Amino acid sequence: MSVFPPVRRDRIIAQLPQCFRKEAAVHTLNDFNNKVKTACQEQRTGTVGRFKISKVIVVGDLAVGKTCLINRFCKDAFDKNYKATIGVDFEMERFEVLGVPFSLQLWDTAGQERFKCIASTYYRGAQVVIIAFDVNDVASLGHVRQWLEESLKENDPTSVQLFLVGTKKDLSSPAQYALIERDALDLANEISAEYWAISSLTGENVKEFFFRVAALAFETNVLAELEKGGSRKIGDVVRIKSPSNNLYATSKKKQTNCCQ
Repeated sequence: MSVFPPVRRDRIIAQLPQCFRKEAAVHTLNDFNNKVKTACQEQRTGTVGRFKISKVIVVGDLAVGKTCLINRFCKDAFDKNYKATIGVDFEMERFEVLGVPFSLQLWDTAGQERFKCIASTYYRGAQVVIIAFDVNDVASLGHVRQWLEESLKENDPTSVQLFLVGTKKDLSSPAQYALIERDALDLANEISAEYWAISSLTGENVKEFFFRVAALAFETNVLAELEKGGSRKIGDVVRIKSPSNNLYATSKKKQTNCCQ
């Protein structure tokens, strides 16, 4: 018997979600790769009860809204009085992509300097890196390269998908946002990241963003399997190297009081 609940109806992805800005997109096609669609169609019945997981880490300065972003998508909740993340926390979000069960393991990391050494130990094995900045705080955009460098120390840069996400869009005037978006788009192109702007308060673009992340992570995963030509069926569990003993627990916190 499966220990997982059924996939929610609002977590089913049948078509490739579109990008936020064509100028900064990691995937320029309007549909899934034909090889991926064919593989899923042919092996769909063999994937029942089997799950594929991609590890996603969310990094960025303190108070840019990393926790609010994850909570808005996973719990459809927003708390402006949230407490800063201590160490690392994660949520497991399940999808069905092209008929195949698929999960994103979303790691919410602390933005404080004193917890950086704790968070960095959980970066290893990430397939997706989301770097968040506050569209109302130019300094947080300026720190993006530093967060990118930190997150890639434990990963192969050629195998990680990057997303640059501007948060708190609801607090920015159109004129103010237009200025920082120009710089964000330039930076996204420089670091080969896909750019998005969201509001966790209103929910603007949050679901669309995570659906895009899930779809592209799934496609990349399937293509990698097809290239290997292995015997695994699409949808088989892929275990990710991590300090956590149990990657399949939901909302399991990893906390500590200090970083020596």
